Amino acid sequence: TLLLSEQPQLVRAWTLQGVKFSTGMQLCQQLPTITVQTAGPVIALPFEGSFSMRCEAKGNPQPVYRWTKDGKAIDPLFDLGVKKERNNGSFVIHSGRLAQFQGMYQCYASNNLGTAVSEEIELIVPSTPKFPKEKIAPIVVKEGQPVILECNPPQGIPPRKIYWMTIGLQHIEQDERVSMGHDGNLYISNALEKDSRRDYCCFAAFSVIRTIVRKTAMSVVVKSCRLTHGRGGVMVWGSYAIPERRPSLLVPSGVQSEVRLLKGEELVLECIAEGFPTPVIEWTKRTEKLPKRANLKNYGKRLTINNIEEEDDGKYTCEARNSVGDTVHYFNVMVEEPPRWQPEPPKGQLAVVGSDVHIKCSASGKPRPVTSWRKNGQPLDGEIGRMVSFTRDSAVYQCEVSNRHGTILANANIMIINLPPRMLTKDYQRYSVVQGRDIIMDCKVFSSPPSTVSWNKDDTTESVEGERFSVFKNGSLQINQAGKEDSGEYVCFATNSEGKSAITALLDVKVFLYKCAFIIRYFLDDGMLQIINVNQSDKGTYTCTARTNLDQDTASALVTVLDVPDAPEDVELSEQKSWSVRLAWVPGDDHNSSTTEFIVEYEESQWDPGTWRELQRVPGNQVTALLTLHGHLNYQFRVYAVNGIGKGPPSNPTDRYKTLPAAPDKNPENIKIQGHLPHQMDISWEPLLPVEHNGPGLEYKLSYRKLGVEDIWKEHLVKRHAFVIKNTPTFVPYEIKIQSRNSHGWGPEPKVVTGYSGEDLPTASPQDVAVEVLNTTLLRVSWTRVSLHILSLPQVHWLRKRSLLHSNRIPEERHFLTFPGNRSHAMVPGLRPFSEYRLTVNVFNKRGNGPNSDPVTFQTPEGVPEQVPILTVSNAQRDSITLVWAPPFEANGILTGYLLQYQLINETLAMGDMQEVNVSSADTTQWFLQGLGEMSKYMFYLSACTRVGCGPQRMEEGSTVTEASEISEAVNTSKNFHLIDGLEPGTVYTVRLLAKSRLDNASIFEDIIQTRVKGKREYLHLGVSTQGWFIGMMCAVALLTLTVLIACFVTRNKGGKYAVKEKEDLHPEVESQGMNDDTFCDYSEENPLKASQCSLDRGMGGDSDYGDEEECQFNEDGSFIGEYSGHKNRGSVRPSPVTA
Repeated sequence: TLLLSEQPQLVRAWTLQGVKFSTGMQLCQQLPTITVQTAGPVIALPFEGSFSMRCEAKGNPQPVYRWTKDGKAIDPLFDLGVKKERNNGSFVIHSGRLAQFQGMYQCYASNNLGTAVSEEIELIVPSTPKFPKEKIAPIVVKEGQPVILECNPPQGIPPRKIYWMTIGLQHIEQDERVSMGHDGNLYISNALEKDSRRDYCCFAAFSVIRTIVRKTAMSVVVKSCRLTHGRGGVMVWGSYAIPERRPSLLVPSGVQSEVRLLKGEELVLECIAEGFPTPVIEWTKRTEKLPKRANLKNYGKRLTINNIEEEDDGKYTCEARNSVGDTVHYFNVMVEEPPRWQPEPPKGQLAVVGSDVHIKCSASGKPRPVTSWRKNGQPLDGEIGRMVSFTRDSAVYQCEVSNRHGTILANANIMIINLPPRMLTKDYQRYSVVQGRDIIMDCKVFSSPPSTVSWNKDDTTESVEGERFSVFKNGSLQINQAGKEDSGEYVCFATNSEGKSAITALLDVKVFLYKCAFIIRYFLDDGMLQIINVNQSDKGTYTCTARTNLDQDTASALVTVLDVPDAPEDVELSEQKSWSVRLAWVPGDDHNSSTTEFIVEYEESQWDPGTWRELQRVPGNQVTALLTLHGHLNYQFRVYAVNGIGKGPPSNPTDRYKTLPAAPDKNPENIKIQGHLPHQMDISWEPLLPVEHNGPGLEYKLSYRKLGVEDIWKEHLVKRHAFVIKNTPTFVPYEIKIQSRNSHGWGPEPKVVTGYSGEDLPTASPQDVAVEVLNTTLLRVSWTRVSLHILSLPQVHWLRKRSLLHSNRIPEERHFLTFPGNRSHAMVPGLRPFSEYRLTVNVFNKRGNGPNSDPVTFQTPEGVPEQVPILTVSNAQRDSITLVWAPPFEANGILTGYLLQYQLINETLAMGDMQEVNVSSADTTQWFLQGLGEMSKYMFYLSACTRVGCGPQRMEEGSTVTEASEISEAVNTSKNFHLIDGLEPGTVYTVRLLAKSRLDNASIFEDIIQTRVKGKREYLHLGVSTQGWFIGMMCAVALLTLTVLIACFVTRNKGGKYAVKEKEDLHPEVESQGMNDDTFCDYSEENPLKASQCSLDRGMGGDSDYGDEEECQFNEDGSFIGEYSGHKNRGSVRPSPVTA
């Protein structure tokens, strides 16, 4: 929102985008702009309570919202049965029949200036995934033949995980021969007899919707290929005769595949081959090496690259090979991307009438995106390119860019304005310049259409002219070679079709008698010398001389130029040994900053040629270094120096120096032992760097054994930096060590590390759960530990079922606590008094939660109540005060009453004796306290009580008054006056007008008046009362009134008596009126004192008769005016104490 002001300093704070300026100074309008919108897609899961479709916009006038679904206009209330929020276009969909809500939604926010459009929001309502019910025939193959077990998992909300297990939930063991493909199918490259079984089951798990589905079990029968021969009529089994077979690919089919994926996604290429012996898969990329981010999974059959980039596209090859032959498949990988703004989405603009507006909408994407334009949500016709021109139209323009991977949309607010000139430069700005120099005086203007700017000098009507004067496009005036005569006042005038404005600038041209100047590469300003682009040639002594006709003075300064050190020279190798060498050099010039250290770098030609890496740092006072090297590398070295300015250039490299191969001098580090699955232990480590191999043929010897038992070391030689040990007991400690070796020998003796095999899901629950209630909010829980060979932590869950104070149930409050260690007891805090709870205990680990124990039900004892939420002092009299309060929100037990204490205080808060009153009724919420001192200040303390005790106190301060007061009838709020009669002549009165609320009577007017002496005011009315017509009219009115009164008296006393019912109506009792009159006794949770105040108001009028009953009235702004009851007697009215 923009508020224009006449003050120039406020103009700088204008926000121009999306604002329409009017010719008036206070009115501004704003195009609608979407500020909040739901980011799609929205997945509506059935177990979630509701789903918000957000759409909020700003604008002036306030935008009006509408929605479309699948391109058709809808009303959320009538078409969907949901209600929009009051001040925006958002609505909430509650769980129920969600299928009807699925579709593409778009929000439109409009006012009389234009329409803003949100991006499309897709609401997806997933269905429950299921495998089809089917009967699958057994698969019968000969030994050595391939087998494909199809899973065909159902579609669902990702992520989706596929598992192959038996009906007994045992994982199907996988290796180079048997593995699951990326499509979920199970592939057996060559079947063996042990593969025969009847319960191959495919499981699909959908974690988001918490669903696991299983396919019908499949049966595989593998016929043996053993040869048999007979001896004497007896058949004897012979040896295996599985025929060898060259590889062929089970996945993918054909010779070549095309793979398209988005930039940043994970590339997954997979080749699964069949044949006998089992084929080995090898991956390559045509014309270059595989990227360093490439990983091989699924026993080398799957190639993955995370966060794929454009440089990763190209042709990849997988080759399956065994001893019989090979086969090849080619993958043509193309990396694409959805539309993205380049460099940013279109922005709103402020333009003047008659100008052209160019909106730049530039986006990148692959394939190349298509651009379309809308105006206020409606398509634009005509040829539209990236640079689009629209003329003379205030509106919201939408640029939509899309390709097959997605769509992006941006709103651009275009405002066309008319505005008179507004000066942005300060008025009466002072400028100073040395005679002969140039000066620029500013005159910045904002206007629409653009203003014409002119300058006048010293109240002249003609504009300044001449070769030395120039007016720039931004309104500034430049004076070249200013002279003394140019001093004075200059006025800048800005004029356009909407108006005219001006500012004044003051110019003072000064004359200097002498100055000191240097000419060459230097810049001089008021005697200060600045040297640009300092180099070593600028060092030396500089002298400044200032001269006049009478005298001269000089000053000198020594300039020292600091720089980074020069490169070291004569770098040579000496003391050359098998795996070490000494390097020596001659330092270069340090350029006036001492060298702090030298850094030696190396480059080797085998693993990373052309890359220089730091090898050693040497103190600045040394010029040699003994370098320890790795074997089997071809080195060269260089040195550079460092000083306080920075690093210098490096020296020339030395000649190549090749070290001899040797055994590794270190073992792998950072060994990690994890158990991702039960009965399995995954071991990984940080491999040696290539330069640390010290020779060819590097591999690792992995040794492991159980900890704490007599067991032999089991060993494996591996070339990779990870290994999986299967068929391990669940969560058992192991000792592991890893030693490196190459073709020249073993590395040093490795260190032993300890780790555990995989955990399993807890299957037992804690037993003998017992609780001990320590107090109203604290509980001690104990149980018998779960005796399992797993690492598990206990969890205590408790649920508040109901309050013992109320029979009705309350919303369930579930809580849990997790405790460290395998313990058997815990303390549970934060309970609510006088409540019934249910409690269970379970254990959990990384695999998941174990079963819950049998539930235990317990009750917390009664406690003291919370603090009374409000205590109010009202109706203060000479020696009495009425206290009103609300019951506590949480009684924490059966409320027995209240403890009221009070004591006399003074201005210094000195306390008198404490008085105490026991209110024995829990329903009492007011108390009339009398016997107090006149015009005294008291402090009141109130606390609620149960059978256990009393809760915290609520304090309130109050005072008695000096005199008793009378309360008149209720004021008629439809009139602007009120008549008080029955006063004594010549007496001083204090008059107060009270706004009567439910808890207090607040004075809104107070004044002191004195009645006149009787007989002194008749003269005020002589002009009327002495007229004959007035006297006659008054006599007629008096006679008519007397007649009516006589008739009423005769009718009322006819028969001598009147009905009891009529008498009761004329004189209602306090109790009955308080019970029956519900005008002000409606119960509301928002005001707990509402009902109690009603009884207080009625009780206070017990000694007086009631006038007509008045309704509760309010001002136009909704504030409460008051409720009043009339008093027919003039005496002081004292309320009776409230009794229960």
